Amino acid sequence: METIEKVPYFVIDFDSTFTQVEALDELATISLAGNPNQQQIIQQIIDLTNLGMEGKGSFSENLVKRLALVKANRSHLPQLIDLLRSKVSKSVKRNKHFFRDYADQIYIVSSGFKEFILPIVTEFGIREDHVLANTFTFDKDDNIIGCDANNPLSQDKGKIKLMEKLGLTGDVHVIGDGYTDYEIRGAGLATKFYAFTENVSRAAVIAKADSIAPNFDEILFQEKLPMTISYPKNRIKVLLLENIHTDAQKLFSEEGYTVEVIASALEEDELIEKIKDVSIIGIRSKTTITAKVLEHAPKLLAIGAFCIGTNQIDLKAAQQKGVAVFNAPFSNTRSVVELAIGEIIMLYRRTLEKSMQMHTGKWDKSAKNSFEIRGKKLGLVGYGNIGSQLSVIAESLGMVVYYYDIVERLSLGNAKKCNSLKELLNIADVVSLHVDGRASNKGMFGAKEFDQMKQGSIFLNLARGPVTDLKALAQNIKSGKILGAGLDVYEYEPKNNDEEFINDVRGLPNVILTPHIGGSTEEAQSNIGNFVPNRITDYINNGTTLHSVNFPNIQLPELQEGHRFMHLHENQPGILAKINNLFAKHNINILAQYLKTNEQVGYVITDIAKIYDKEVLNELKEIPGTIRFRTLY
Repeated sequence: METIEKVPYFVIDFDSTFTQVEALDELATISLAGNPNQQQIIQQIIDLTNLGMEGKGSFSENLVKRLALVKANRSHLPQLIDLLRSKVSKSVKRNKHFFRDYADQIYIVSSGFKEFILPIVTEFGIREDHVLANTFTFDKDDNIIGCDANNPLSQDKGKIKLMEKLGLTGDVHVIGDGYTDYEIRGAGLATKFYAFTENVSRAAVIAKADSIAPNFDEILFQEKLPMTISYPKNRIKVLLLENIHTDAQKLFSEEGYTVEVIASALEEDELIEKIKDVSIIGIRSKTTITAKVLEHAPKLLAIGAFCIGTNQIDLKAAQQKGVAVFNAPFSNTRSVVELAIGEIIMLYRRTLEKSMQMHTGKWDKSAKNSFEIRGKKLGLVGYGNIGSQLSVIAESLGMVVYYYDIVERLSLGNAKKCNSLKELLNIADVVSLHVDGRASNKGMFGAKEFDQMKQGSIFLNLARGPVTDLKALAQNIKSGKILGAGLDVYEYEPKNNDEEFINDVRGLPNVILTPHIGGSTEEAQSNIGNFVPNRITDYINNGTTLHSVNFPNIQLPELQEGHRFMHLHENQPGILAKINNLFAKHNINILAQYLKTNEQVGYVITDIAKIYDKEVLNELKEIPGTIRFRTLY
């Protein structure tokens, strides 16, 4: 059974370690509100704080100067305490159980003040008698006028003096962001010093550290203590390619992951080299993740396709490697729809052609071949997220909508379903493609389909480049059969902005060509930049696979007071029984269990009690048919 091993004493700083901020700096912001010199005074206090944290100058003199500048009153403390509650470091909050479970081994040793430290740390289960800090002195009007000068923590080398007096025996590990925290280790009163960098990173402190700790997850991982998560978040590396929106980088960074951004796509050989230590990769449409790439990605947990399509990813190979794939099926829908509507109007009015003539000085005021879209019949090939929304907006503009889809779809508004593609093409004045990039759709729209379209009709492809035969389209535009066309996607697209775009439809009249920008609006990219990271972090943190395109979809409740085992396996009979037989064999209590399968794989999630036989982990991994086994704490 799992036992609690003897752990060292942990001596933890408060300001910029337990909390994200320096409390005296924040107190000054409160106490100096309305003072015309507030910003200058606060900057002086911050400068003094930094000098002290870097081990420069006399600490005691520095503290006296800061308190004189703060000009605070006892009445300001409740507001400060409320602020500090909201500024507790994220990884401290995440690992609240650590402070509660090991309260006897934890000391808060701070040059800050008990008056605001105690209300914060005791809420995490830290013993009041283990909080060692300064105390304020007040005048008769409750103004803060200084601190207890007899307290060692108000003096130079104060933490050393206090630790000598405390006399802890055994291993002592110090966690802090300042030079005064290192001094405990430097004096031989601690066996290890962690430079805590989640909130602030000081070069002079890092240089003295035994280990750098970007968060408490890393500390607990190194100390082999129970964590809220199964792996330190700073060790989860994210690689974002192809100018993915900055919101994605921000979300992953705020989650605590290490993020690398590359503006361009990568070729297979480059990607193989880059992906070796990557846990999460984000791509758009130009990066291809092949089975060969996945063979060289032993740490990869998830792939984010920051677009709708996933045909650039070998989904089967990813599934067999236990790598979850998430995309953004809805986030750029509106942007693509608006582009389609705009192009239909411009093509019917020959706006682009007229504009180009004007730029050359030609005035051609004529209504020839210029039409309203009201009353025109719009034929949608594909009635998914984009097709159905285009249906609604087009109808609101007076168009009559028909659609054809191989999947049964609920029609919206007055849209009419066609029983065959030929039926739709015979009816429609405008044909707009909204199909996916599956292999069977390649070349689905060619000479035969153009022949079936009405004379003088409009053609749009804002879906996937390979579905349209552009040579056939070019011939039909030249013959006058197709009045105009709008294309946003092509079978071959330049890899970067420096490569020339070469295509059969270049230079043809009344043809709008755009460089795959259907979803390239600030709104869409921001939506995608938020949607995909949130799905991936839900999966990493909680095991939820909702919106995964290659795993069984299951939405899980938040893990409470236990451990979560996630077992992905080949979909074959008897595996759930084998899993539960192992739990029974090791006398493990199941708190909750969830199962979802698709044709290829099964996904079993089991929540168990905190105390369990660790040998079960190896046995679960050895069950025949296991693809990936992961734990969450």
